[in-house]
Amino acid sequence: MSQSKADRIIVHPMDEYNQKLVSYLHPPDCVNPQPATCYNLVVIGAGPAGLIVAAGAAGLGAKVALIEKHLMGGDCLNVGCVPSKAMIRSARAVGDIWNASKFGVNVPNNPEVDFAAVMERMRRIRAGISDVDSVDRYQHKLGVDVFLGYGSFTSNHTIEVAGQTLKFKKAVIATGGRARKPQIPGLQEAGYLTNESVFNLTERPQRLAVIGAGAIGCELAQAFRRLGSEVVLLHKNAHILDKEDVDAATIVQQAFVREDIQLIIESKIDRVEQTNAGKIVIINLKVRKHR
Repeated sequence: MSQSKADRIIVHPMDEYNQKLVSYLHPPDCVNPQPATCYNLVVIGAGPAGLIVAAGAAGLGAKVALIEKHLMGGDCLNVGCVPSKAMIRSARAVGDIWNASKFGVNVPNNPEVDFAAVMERMRRIRAGISDVDSVDRYQHKLGVDVFLGYGSFTSNHTIEVAGQTLKFKKAVIATGGRARKPQIPGLQEAGYLTNESVFNLTERPQRLAVIGAGAIGCELAQAFRRLGSEVVLLHKNAHILDKEDVDAATIVQQAFVREDIQLIIESKIDRVEQTNAGKIVIINLKVRKHR
């Protein structure tokens, strides 16, 4: 059966850093290997879980195939831990300036933030470590057969990817999760960001509404506020981070109030409207606004 060349993946903006990222994680000139007679293990999904399973099994002597339809590295490298923590480090620098006087250091209270430079730094860092999760490393250094494309089971012991059939004894499905799309009237039409698109930004949003005050919502809300956006954080429950320790969540909530993040808790979003002035989030009247 003929070998298949990988589809081209675009990560916006397609600058030198994202080009480098793609060249490691889903190289457009990559040709899938000729399948082995039978694999001891097939792993579907090359995120953190799939990569660890594939590398570990190969290190123990198993013949392993790893299938990935998008970017090696999964959420953590591409749209999760790495880009978010790079942004947070820049935001932390702003926070240090805000609080410098407490340590006897006098600096301007309103530092100038170059948002485009912040995001470029994030892309540079992400690309710089992406070789660790690369196709080349797994295929040529760890001995894993990497297949780029969409995997589809055709029987209990066969899977098809990019026109090739792989036979296997065992399979691990490690396809991860996706950002939830709330069923809020008008949201789809107005447009929105998720963790899969927010790190593609090159211009700072003047105003940002964050729906949900869990860990991810909170870290994005504070980062964007410190980087210069006006931020409203909406949450349906009585306090932010309601799945965490109450005392710790209270400390974070108080910090958000001090940093002028607008908190609207115990709120229900009725709908979102797109107007000439921008997007409008309409909530019910039974809310408490904290500033």
